[in-house]
Amino acid sequence: MRTGRGKWGKVSIVKRLPKNPHFPYALTVVATAALSCAWLAEVVFGAASGPVKLGLMALALGASVSAVGLWSRAEDRVRSTALRFVDTVFFPDQCDGAERIQAEVLDQLGAHSPWRDTLLRLRQFVTTCHAECAQAEQALARVQVRAQRLAAERQQLSEILSALADPVLAVNPYDELVVANERARELFQIDLEDQAEPPRRMDQTVDCPEMIQLFREIRRRTSPTQRTGEVELTDPQGVRRAFHVTVRSLAVADGAGLVPSAQPGAVAVLRDVSGQKAVQQRNAEFVSAVSHEMKTPLSGIKAYVELLADGTAEDEETREEFLGVINSQAERLQRLIDNMLNLARIEAGVVEVSKQSCSLNEILDEARSVIQPAAEEKQLRLVSDLSQLFLGVLADRDMILQVAINLLSNAVKYTCAGGTITLRSRTKDSDVQFEVADSGVGLSPEECARVFDKFYRVKKDEHMARGTGLGLPLARHIVEDVHGGTLTVESQPGKGSTFIVTLPALGHAR
Repeated sequence: MRTGRGKWGKVSIVKRLPKNPHFPYALTVVATAALSCAWLAEVVFGAASGPVKLGLMALALGASVSAVGLWSRAEDRVRSTALRFVDTVFFPDQCDGAERIQAEVLDQLGAHSPWRDTLLRLRQFVTTCHAECAQAEQALARVQVRAQRLAAERQQLSEILSALADPVLAVNPYDELVVANERARELFQIDLEDQAEPPRRMDQTVDCPEMIQLFREIRRRTSPTQRTGEVELTDPQGVRRAFHVTVRSLAVADGAGLVPSAQPGAVAVLRDVSGQKAVQQRNAEFVSAVSHEMKTPLSGIKAYVELLADGTAEDEETREEFLGVINSQAERLQRLIDNMLNLARIEAGVVEVSKQSCSLNEILDEARSVIQPAAEEKQLRLVSDLSQLFLGVLADRDMILQVAINLLSNAVKYTCAGGTITLRSRTKDSDVQFEVADSGVGLSPEECARVFDKFYRVKKDEHMARGTGLGLPLARHIVEDVHGGTLTVESQPGKGSTFIVTLPALGHAR
């Protein structure tokens, strides 16, 4: 007898059925026939001898057995044919010509066979089951593909969030923190992996009342809403930073798609605006300083012009004095404007630079000769300690000369009478250096950090000399931005200052 193997494993349909389920009934028929023959023999033959009776009974019994045997074999053939049909129905992929075999079986059974309708209904049922299973497998395959795609998209979104430089936070409709990218975790010191289930609430995780308030305002509204604000937070390095916060409501999924909820979630994106704040503050300070620096000479010019217009200066000498003051204030205003334009050109990279091979000592000696009269007038000793070696540089000669004159001029301004100013030069590795050291009032560490800022002037020393606060910033831009060198300062209050300029030597210039 055959057994079949389908996609659900080994199935033995034939073995599960008895060879002939009507066999007990057949035995009953045989016994009944034998007894009937014996009874008939007794009635017909009456006093017939025993052997005759036995022969008749044996003959009847043999005929009954033969009839039952023929009937049983016929039933077995029908049963075998039906089981062949069942095999082709359940396991069509393992039977060659399943449809042909089924047609042959139905022909063999005939149109009036009680098996025919049963087998046809069975085939219809199994066919329907096969179709439904195929549809279920296709649906399962689609779901698996979609799940894999969603998992890949989720992983990709997670990587994108982790790569963002801006902190991102998200809460669900229950105000529980569910998303925090790497930057947010660092900023707020959040560890989502260690959070208990369910996730902790926003106000228990993030120590920022302003942000929590923004989230609450968003979640109180049923329509899509956005709120912005600014908060100050301390980063892991302990630096106080300003952040622009944008909080937006989130739709939630209800099984049919993303729809607004009566209590939506929310997502917040924080953008670090500390740099912009610092630039804005510097710009404000710059405008204030420029206004202040321009206001003084303009006020002086206006005042003396009014005096001249009113006829206050009656004699020629007074008028000459007033005109001299007006001229000096106009020159001061001109220097301020020139310095500002020079700084702007250098920062914008549009200044014309003419670099040539030249001797640094020659430039420094010329600067010393320019400043010498001012030093002698203030009774200062100007010492030249230039290297005996040739210090070649690839530089714009006029710009480096301007730097040296600026540094020497500052030393003269902030050194009291009887002091000493030293101008020295030397080589250092592949660079050349020159220093301007003085025995003047000196600078504190805080003042050293700000002395190269635009318009910055040391308050305690403002009475010693006039200035715009642009000379040192201009010198640093010339040295560092134009020539690729460095300009630094070393100083102590009351012990003088040393400004050090380092330039690439000839052959190493960038």
